[in-house]
Amino acid sequence: MARDSANDGALLPASARRQTLQRVQIGLLGLAAMILLVALASIIMRNAEENRALVVPQAAPTVIVTPPPPPVSDPLADAGVVPDMSTDAAGSTTSDTSNAAAPRR
Repeated sequence: MARDSANDGALLPASARRQTLQRVQIGLLGLAAMILLVALASIIMRNAEENRALVVPQAAPTVIVTPPPPPVSDPLADAGVVPDMSTDAAGSTTSDTSNAAAPRR
């Protein structure tokens, strides 16, 4: 038994050293992978920005389209505050006022 414990002690530092070396290698590999990933993303973003600068903007219309003007209306008449002065009402109003202005005989 003593012999087994002596061999375990001798193998333990070598296996620990191997395990430590493997962990360092994996860590460095992960770090290198992250650096490559960031570099690839940077290249893609730079390429996209260059392409965006080179792209021709959409053609602007040669004639400016103006919307038709809204129909003319009286907001007070629409709200019902002021009576509607149509042509019929305007004609009857002037005739009434002309008759009232005429002197009686």
